Amino acid sequence: MTGQGKIRLFLDSNVLTGGIVSPWGLDKATLSLCAARVCKLVLAEVVRDEVEENLLLHAQRLPALDADQLIEDYRRLIKLTNPEFVPYPDEDLVRSSRNLIRHAADVPVVLSAMASKPDWLLTHNTKHLTRAVAERTALRIATPAEFFHALSTLFR
Repeated sequence: MTGQGKIRLFLDSNVLTGGIVSPWGLDKATLSLCAARVCKLVLAEVVRDEVEENLLLHAQRLPALDADQLIEDYRRLIKLTNPEFVPYPDEDLVRSSRNLIRHAADVPVVLSAMASKPDWLLTHNTKHLTRAVAERTALRIATPAEFFHALSTLFR
């Protein structure tokens, strides 16, 4: 947690994209916690680029006004959350860290998370971001549902 006691959340692209495009759900609730600055959004450049690419693809399938609103909602989210940005990892480090995770495309994401040392890495990609990856990287990896379950124990 940060000095102010905020929980630092590193969001994988699937959680961030889901929270932006879905009308409701735990992905959106996660973004709401960050927008209200209850939690701190930790945003890796590699994740940001993937999200922006996904949003543009999604926007192409929408009527023009809805597409414009989607992009404006994303811009507003970034402004509201004031994220902590994490730069791309060095290419040599990405190549040498291939052993961390089975799926090569996820290596920069994992390295970015490791560099930022978040309290949680939230993802729906439990096929690649497994418990074994969590152990190898010392990251606390969970789905949004698992995060909210853990959060709820603070109120019991």
